Amino acid sequence: MAPVILELQSRPGVQTICLSTGQHREMLDQVMTMFRIKPDIDLNIMQHGQTLAQTACRALEGIDQAIAEHQPDIVLAQGDTTTTFAASLAAFYRQTTFGHVEAGLRTGNKRDPFPEEMNRLMTGLTADLHFAPTRLARQNLLNEGVNDDQIWVTGNTGIDAALWIARQPCKMDDEQNRAIDWPGRLLLVTAHRRENWGEPMARIADAVAQLSTQFDDLLVFVPMHRNPTVREALKSRLEGMDRVVLTEPAEYAPFTQIMKRADLILTDSGGVQEEAPSFGVPVLVMRETTERPEGVEAGVAKLVGTDTERIVQEAKRLLTDSDAYAAMARAVNPYGDGQAAKRIADTVLR
Repeated sequence: MAPVILELQSRPGVQTICLSTGQHREMLDQVMTMFRIKPDIDLNIMQHGQTLAQTACRALEGIDQAIAEHQPDIVLAQGDTTTTFAASLAAFYRQTTFGHVEAGLRTGNKRDPFPEEMNRLMTGLTADLHFAPTRLARQNLLNEGVNDDQIWVTGNTGIDAALWIARQPCKMDDEQNRAIDWPGRLLLVTAHRRENWGEPMARIADAVAQLSTQFDDLLVFVPMHRNPTVREALKSRLEGMDRVVLTEPAEYAPFTQIMKRADLILTDSGGVQEEAPSFGVPVLVMRETTERPEGVEAGVAKLVGTDTERIVQEAKRLLTDSDAYAAMARAVNPYGDGQAAKRIADTVLR
């Protein structure tokens, strides 16, 4: 949302109120600092051990109160979080126009990813304006009965943010500098999704270990999610390996620089699937389904699941077959061109 907030703030006569629920606090604070955005309202709803239902209830109550107090003309929220669904429902209850940024992404399985797919579906039911990142996302909405005149294909604001951040200087720690300056090839690995917890995460770690031992020139950079289940699965298999760098979660700016530098990415992240094609880096998606099939269709990403042998096989193919690598390593991004925020602002203010 940062590019949209900044774009709206630059328009004359527009007053913005930035509300944060505090979900994903650490990452949120980093991004707010980088884009020099300060929330006008911080609900700070997160508590240790909080359930999804408790998160939804607290977000709904807080956002409802904010809408009642400030009486906005429109509420905007981005993505597929519980916060986004709560914002759409609060706006619906208050009969306030709601615009969904990154609308229309679907896997077709309400439990994969969980709970994001259901958050998207329910947000789509309550939204008035649907800002779809791609034509396929638009078609998904049309298939669900959304009127064509309520949908705008804008590109994804995440691409706006990534391209801007990639041009900015940033500080790196020693481990990040090692990755940037590594003379050989760099493999970036990110894994965190709930559906990959447990045995799937162990299989992913085994695949990473095998790749590290089979390619002497390969450095593997693994920023670990803070969830203890994820960290234990990765550390138990990868800790102590010479060319595997296990680190704390990287801030957005250095992570973007490492993503640019990488030769190959293994990920289960939706955002990485979108951003990496802008930098010409092939992506192997460690999921069974994706709500972002455009990258797969464009040939810059490939679904490989979480089977150890399959991950190793597909990664080895790209690391040993220059033609196969070149076919995927193209700076072709079906998700956006860096102008999404401008298109969204133009639509909101028309």
